[in-house]
Amino acid sequence: MRGPEAHTGGMTLTQLGAFVLVARLGSVKEAARALNVSEPAVSQALAALRRHLGDPLIVPGRGGMTLTEGGARLLPIASQMVVLGAEAEGAVRAARGAPEALRVVAVPAIAEFVATPLLEAFGARSSRKVEGSAGVVGGREMAVLLHNRLADVALGPRLAGDRGLVSEPVFRASLVAVGVRAVPRPLWLVDPSGTDPCSETSLLLRRLKVPEERIRVYPNQTAAWAAAADGDGLAVALAHLVAPRVQRGELRVVATPATPAEVRWHATTLAPDRRPPLAGAFRRFLGTADALHIMRSPGSGVPPSRFRPPVYVTIWS
Repeated sequence: MRGPEAHTGGMTLTQLGAFVLVARLGSVKEAARALNVSEPAVSQALAALRRHLGDPLIVPGRGGMTLTEGGARLLPIASQMVVLGAEAEGAVRAARGAPEALRVVAVPAIAEFVATPLLEAFGARSSRKVEGSAGVVGGREMAVLLHNRLADVALGPRLAGDRGLVSEPVFRASLVAVGVRAVPRPLWLVDPSGTDPCSETSLLLRRLKVPEERIRVYPNQTAAWAAAADGDGLAVALAHLVAPRVQRGELRVVATPATPAEVRWHATTLAPDRRPPLAGAFRRFLGTADALHIMRSPGSGVPPSRFRPPVYVTIWS
């Protein structure tokens, strides 16, 4: 495994991708999370680009990271180059007859229960050869990944206020609290969405005025539900996903002042003039009866993994 210092022939897509995500997300930490690599790896890629261009590009400021004059001029160019890298990879895949890549990013619950069955069903009925992948990202990361062609479709909250994206509702659900009994001042057991300020789970906890010390974060919803079934506290759950456990008597829905709360899943893609054809086909599939059935009754779920972007923007090359 070579670090960025091994590149001596000029700037790389690796370095530009790291710079774009740090600039768009506002921190090395957020960029590392989006790329599914370590913070030192992102810092090293950014440092190599700074050395090559002789400019700090992006520096800490009072409100977060601030672009230098050179960084501000580089950002739109770097974004275009990352997008072209994605298009280049797609062109080469097509030339050698490889399946078309479809990268779906989703909030934890959708990634755990819904995304993989949807991709499998779409691939089975598609006339094209499709290589689908899905992974977890936070709400703030979705727009950046879509704009830079590091993901094709985002499933989760509505991404409003961005003219370059189309965010459409595809499913309506209900958020509830589940446990074995109602208790005063319970611990709240959540999946990683509980740490995402933009998530429905975080909004619910804020409405209930739950302090941070009474929140426990688990790797996924299934683990949080298991802890709730053991009497460790109340778990946040989507009613239709947790229904089988409620029906078996493992959990019961516990009333709170803020639940049930309606949530809507949205599918977000680039605007039609920039949207990859396969992303458009998948979006249309989400409106079919088959897709609706999967979203209603997806099965037991699989442990979600962090989204892994295409290799050309990973930091370890």
